[in-house]
Order: sequence, then structure tokens, then C-alpha cells
Amino acid sequence: MVKALFLDRDGVINVDKNYVYKIEDFEFKDDIFDICLKYQSQGYAIFVVTNQAGIARGYYTENDFWILTNWMCNKFLEKGINIKKVYFCPHHPEFTGECLCRKPNPGMLLKAIEEYDIDVNSSVMIGDKQTDIDAAKNAGIKNTILVS
Repeated sequence: MVKALFLDRDGVINVDKNYVYKIEDFEFKDDIFDICLKYQSQGYAIFVVTNQAGIARGYYTENDFWILTNWMCNKFLEKGINIKKVYFCPHHPEFTGECLCRKPNPGMLLKAIEEYDIDVNSSVMIGDKQTDIDAAKNAGIKNTILVS
């Protein structure tokens, strides 16, 4: 089984500036590369799980999201860090209705767990909101870190 490090994006990987979708607005958080290198060196696969309500709100498109995401993943690769996969929820209850993937629902995490045979008991979720932590717990991941 695989042990995983799950990361929220806005507020954990980058400074949360509300609906970031342009490369020029993306600012990596201090120490995120060091944190990922530490976990990766201990055998963790790294995944990103991110709510992207800006898509549902029409602020940007899925294509805009993927342009930024591919750029971000390449920046990690330049530092020797492999982001195994990025899961995102493009929904918002007010615009698209309820879904199973929007945190605190565990859908994105459960999909990763199934696709990669992840051991929830040895995995970790780092988030900046209680919804991140709740999503992890709802998926059976007990090891969580809430950052500010």
C-alpha cells in the first residue's frame, strides 16, 4: 500500500489570494518545497486535493485551472518533487448543486485512495481550513495538520 501526503492548494501550496488562476498571481508558500521533499524522501506519494469554486462561479475555466496546475507541477519537478496527481472540485453548491467531491466531502480523497491503493493509516493531510481536515477524517485519514 502507498502512504500519501495530501495537500490543499490555496493557503498550503500557495498564498491564498482568492481565486488564483493566473501564473503571475501564484506565490508559493515559504517552506512548501522543503516540506514536500521531506515527505517524499520518507516514501510518501504527494497529491493535491483542491476546491476550485471559481470555475463554478465563472471566474475562470477548467482550461485556465490546468494551465496553472501544469506550471505549478513543473515548478515542483524542478525542485525534484513529483506531484503524483492533482484532484480538483469545480463545483459550488450555490451554482452547481451539491457534490461528493467538494471538501469537507471526501470524494477527491476517496478517489485517490482507490486509484493508488493508499494506506489511510499512514497518510497525512495538510490543509489551511477545517473543511480540509474534515474531508481527510471523512476519508479515514487521521493524521492531519492544520496550518494558518
